[in-house]
Amino acid sequence: MSRKSTRSLSTVPATSPVAVPARRQRPGVMRAAAVAVTAAACVAAYAAPASATDGSQPVVSRGVTIPDFYNPPAQLPAANGAVIRHEPLPLGLGLPGLDGRPMPGSATRLMYRSTDSGGQPVAVTGAYIEPSAAWKGSGPRPLVALASGTMGQGDQCAPSMTLQHPLTLSGETISVGYEILAMYRLLSAGVAVVVTDYVGLGTTDRLHTYVNRLDQGHALLDAARAAHQLPGASITPDSRTGLYGYSQGGGASASAAELQPSYAPDVKLAGTYAGAPPADLTAVMKGIDGSALAGALAWSVNGFAQSDPDVRDVVEANINAVGRTALKDASTMCVGDAIFGYGFTRSAKWTTGGKSLGDVIAAEPRAQAALDRQRIGTLKPAGPVRLATGIQDDIVPHAQARQLAVDWCRKGGSVTYDAIALPNLGDKLLTNHVVPLITDQGDAISWMTDRLSGRPATSNCWTMPIQP
Repeated sequence: MSRKSTRSLSTVPATSPVAVPARRQRPGVMRAAAVAVTAAACVAAYAAPASATDGSQPVVSRGVTIPDFYNPPAQLPAANGAVIRHEPLPLGLGLPGLDGRPMPGSATRLMYRSTDSGGQPVAVTGAYIEPSAAWKGSGPRPLVALASGTMGQGDQCAPSMTLQHPLTLSGETISVGYEILAMYRLLSAGVAVVVTDYVGLGTTDRLHTYVNRLDQGHALLDAARAAHQLPGASITPDSRTGLYGYSQGGGASASAAELQPSYAPDVKLAGTYAGAPPADLTAVMKGIDGSALAGALAWSVNGFAQSDPDVRDVVEANINAVGRTALKDASTMCVGDAIFGYGFTRSAKWTTGGKSLGDVIAAEPRAQAALDRQRIGTLKPAGPVRLATGIQDDIVPHAQARQLAVDWCRKGGSVTYDAIALPNLGDKLLTNHVVPLITDQGDAISWMTDRLSGRPATSNCWTMPIQP
C-alpha cells in the first residue's frame, strides 16, 4: 500500500471531486483533482490525506507534527498481525521504580498489518506495555488487548501518541489520554496491555474509519497477535487473552469477540469487557446528534463515506456548504476540539433539505443498508462477555446496548449483563455516558482479571426479562 492510500482513493470515481483535509496534508502538497472543481461540488472530509510519496515532508495535524513512524510503507507483510516496525515509546506518566524498573512498565510503539472492511491489507499502529508488576494469578502473564474510547479523527489523537503525551493543549487541538487509567490499573495487576490506534488513527495514509465494525474488530485482534511477536514481551503462547473497551472501545471489543472464531481463531479469548457498546449505529446517530459530542457524527460520516460508496453517494447528494466545511474541519479534531467546535450542533444544519443526517441516511435504502451491516449482535461472541451500560446513557443509548445483550443471550452466548443505575446527570451533556465509565471500571477490571486467572464466568442471561 502506498502512503498516498491507493486503497481509499480507488473507490472514488474519477469524476467525483473530493478535497483533502487541509491541516492533515503535507505542507505545499495538494491533489490536482481537488483544486480543479468548485467548492459547491465537493464533500471535503472523507478523502485520504495527501502525502508526499518520497516522505520528504512531515504530516502536520492541527499544529502537531506526526512522527515518521506513523507513515505506512509501500509494501505490507502477508500475515495479519505481522509487526511492520517497532520502537521504544516513552511513557508520559511513567515513574522510576524502587527496584530500578520503570513504573508501570516499559512501552513499545508498534505498527502491524491488519485487514480493512474492504478485505484489503492495512497498516495499523498501537502500543504494547510490558508491566513491571508481577502477575499473581494462575498461568503465565496474560494479555489484554485494549480498544480505546472515542479519541477523535485527527492523527494526533491516536492512543499510542497520548501514552507519550497524555495532555496536548494548544491553540489548535486538545487531546486527553483518558484511557491511561484503565491501562495502568491492568498493568498494576501484572497484566500486559496492547492498545490499538484503530485503522487510520495515527497512520497517515487514510482517515480513521470511526466505529467501523470490521475495521476496529480486526485491528484489535491483530494487535493481540502483534504483541506476541515483540522482543522482550513476557507473554507466551499459553497466555490468556482478554479484550477490553468502553464506548467506541466497547463496540470494538464486542465486534472482535464476534469475529474471533472466523478471523482470528488463534487468539484464544478468556473474556471480553464491552462497556456502553455502540451496537446499533442508527440509534447511536440519533443519540449523538445535538449532543456535546455531535462532532462524532461527522467522524462516522467521514469514515463510512471513505469506505462505502453507498454512503458517499448519499452524502454528496445531500450535504450543504456548511456541512462540507464541518466534515472537513472535524476530520482533524480530537474529542476536546469537537466539544468546543461542534458541541450541541444539530446535523440538520449540514444538509440541503434541513433533515438530520440520520434521517437522510434512513431515507436512502442503500445507505441504511450500509449502516445495518455495522450492526453488532448478529453473531455469537466467543467466550464469556461482560456487557455494562448506564441506564441513563443517552449518547450511546442504553436501550440498544441492552438489546445487544439480549441478542447475544438468544444466540447462546455467555453474557454477564450489568445495568449501571445512576441518576440522570444531564441530557446530552456526556455525563450520563462518561460517569459509568468511571464508576464501573473497578468492577470491569476485577471481572477481567478473574477471567485471566482462569476463573469461570457465570452468565446472567436468565435475568434479562427483569433487568432494566
